[in-house]
Amino acid sequence: MGAVLGVFSLASWVPCLCGSASCLLCGCCPSRKSSVLTRFAYAIILFLGTAVSCIMLTEGMEAHLKKIPGFCEGGFKIKMADAIQEEEDCNVLVSYKAVYRISFALAIFFFSFFLLTLKVKTSQDPRAWIHNGFWFFKIAALIGIMVGSFYIPGGHFTTAWFVIGLIGAFLFILIQLVLLVDCVHSWNEDWVRKMEEGNPRCWYAALLSATSCFYLLSFVLVVLFYVYFTKPDGCTENKCFISINLILCTVVSFISIHPKVQEHQPCSGLLQSSCITLYTMFLTSSAMSSEPDHSCKPSLMRIITHITASASAPGNSSTPSPTLAPSAHSGHYLDVQSLLGLIVSLCCVLYSSIRNSSKSQVNKLTLSGSDSVILSDTAASGGNDEEDGRPRRAVDNEKEGVQYSYSFFHLLLCLASLYIMMTLTNWYSPDAEFQTMTSKWSVVWVKISSSWVCLFLYTWSLVAPLVLTGRDFS
Repeated sequence: MGAVLGVFSLASWVPCLCGSASCLLCGCCPSRKSSVLTRFAYAIILFLGTAVSCIMLTEGMEAHLKKIPGFCEGGFKIKMADAIQEEEDCNVLVSYKAVYRISFALAIFFFSFFLLTLKVKTSQDPRAWIHNGFWFFKIAALIGIMVGSFYIPGGHFTTAWFVIGLIGAFLFILIQLVLLVDCVHSWNEDWVRKMEEGNPRCWYAALLSATSCFYLLSFVLVVLFYVYFTKPDGCTENKCFISINLILCTVVSFISIHPKVQEHQPCSGLLQSSCITLYTMFLTSSAMSSEPDHSCKPSLMRIITHITASASAPGNSSTPSPTLAPSAHSGHYLDVQSLLGLIVSLCCVLYSSIRNSSKSQVNKLTLSGSDSVILSDTAASGGNDEEDGRPRRAVDNEKEGVQYSYSFFHLLLCLASLYIMMTLTNWYSPDAEFQTMTSKWSVVWVKISSSWVCLFLYTWSLVAPLVLTGRDFS
């Protein structure tokens, strides 16, 4: 009898899965805006896809993946004399190719909705109903694409998808900068307001501490870069990368506190610049860690091991220094830098999903020119919060106009899935000559150029009000 009731209880969720995102809330949950709920639901789908990709990289999945016809044979088949080494490389290959397939399904899913939701103006548009509802069918379609993608032959697909992933990851890094600047700008604005309203010394000390912490951490990274990523007689590229970005970050910091900039943008300051400096150093580290030359790119864990070993034996010159060069065959692991990049990207996606302020850069980015006016969250726009004597779990606040661009949000998730794919595979590319996954200089230049473009975009956001005096940047 309990099983029958369980079936009927499950069946009651079917209309909910075909309806809007408001059904996903339980009765004890507080009322929320439908625009936020829908974005959060899509972000959860991306998070679950990322979790599945991480599972594909775990030990024990190789045996199941190699059962798929052609997944380890053909295309990039490993041909080596050592059978054990061949088996290890095959394990790495099938894991990375599985991540490619999962990310392919996610990217196709979100890109399809990007095309479907172009120019949607209100939630009354039939396409908006598809965007906000029909979750059962959308999840079923995603699973179908994901399963079917594992039967795509390798070879040219892996190579082409790597190039697409490289371009998409580059674009996501730029969008990630906008989200990061918006988050720090809101943080700075909130603390400045509290400093003016409450205890000024306390909030000023907090603001100064956060800024100093970011700059101090950036300085420590620069020192570590010069010590471990350069050599007196080599690693010229790394020396140039570190020096150029250090100079550019210093210039940007001075521009942010210039009197002219402060006059037009009172909320700009060193907190945003310190965060951008730290983000630039992170991109610099990621670029140098992707170099094919192993002698110039020690892993972060080996650096920490070296520092710990040196600190534990002070003055003992006989203690051998651990080698910093990584092994040629590193296996399929997620290093510290890749893990940090994955966490930052997921946090940016989550932030873009829950951010709902009319003054945020997120809405300026995700709304087109005709939709630039954010509707106020009033009862008129959201409807009555009471329905049939019971509080509504979700308020439709988009009847008169969308709160964000549906199409751009899906494009953001599509690019995020490509960035996550490149991060989980350590930005390795398929090498047709050696028939394996290796590092390439193209990845290094994509990452380091993205740091320069990020600095340029942030600098332009500071000086644009001075140059384009006829426009309103408030």
